[in-house]
Amino acid sequence: MAVNKNRHILDTMKALHSSLTKTEKHIAQQILKNPDKLNQASLSEVAGWLDVGEATFIRFCRTLGFKGFSDFKMELAIELATQEQQEQSLLDTEINASDDSLQIALKLQSVINKVISETINLLDFSVLTQVVQELRKAKRLFLFGVGSSGITAEDAKNKFMRIGFQVDAVNNNHFMYMHAALMKKGDVVIGISHSGQSNEIIKALSIAHEAGAKTVAITHNLRSPITKVADYVLHNGNRQSNLQGDSIGTKITQLFVLDLIYTLIVQAEESKAIKLKQKTVDVILEQQIS
Repeated sequence: MAVNKNRHILDTMKALHSSLTKTEKHIAQQILKNPDKLNQASLSEVAGWLDVGEATFIRFCRTLGFKGFSDFKMELAIELATQEQQEQSLLDTEINASDDSLQIALKLQSVINKVISETINLLDFSVLTQVVQELRKAKRLFLFGVGSSGITAEDAKNKFMRIGFQVDAVNNNHFMYMHAALMKKGDVVIGISHSGQSNEIIKALSIAHEAGAKTVAITHNLRSPITKVADYVLHNGNRQSNLQGDSIGTKITQLFVLDLIYTLIVQAEESKAIKLKQKTVDVILEQQIS
């Protein structure tokens, strides 16, 4: 999979981390710790600092989508200058025992702002446009997710159903496999996995793809296994450890990507979407009154 050079470099390195070689991980870790060190350095100085060959570092730059060192260095310098201005306004997001409820609320707000910005940096908007086009002509839509991603799938089901989609959200692996096996051309399935390594979702997308459906993956990891079985890959922000499956950042970024898709569809078919949304509202109100 080609890496989109328009993504922010530091966010891309974080998202690629799990798929990098041992040497590439070492390079990425050192740059992430001290990115300013590249500003005034030559290629030979950078290679010496990282204890790698010049050719190795050039290959690393190309892994990130750049032609070579000069291209990479210039773009990183621009990004760092912009990032410095942004970070001056960011609150420390570490929750302390002495924090009151207002301080915690502000820190959570800062986390949400940061992960949404990271998601926008990682998204390939040309791929997003293609996903919207596929959904606009889809006969059926399926959303697959397990654990907290399954809850995200259910939330998205509610939104898409309100604008007329024949949609289902599935979080049981056996049901996923059965649905996937019965799919056909004209169906679209979105698999949600932050790590990109959920075996259930990977297998279900693979079965759906073989059956003729279009497959979309929403994940944080740029080269994770789920990306190999998806026709389209959309990346959400918020790198997290294995102990943070309940992270508000992860949930928000997944919902953000799905809401972005939903909003673009509504924008493209506004009168139709409004009419269908009103029909669903009316029928619910009728049931409440009766």
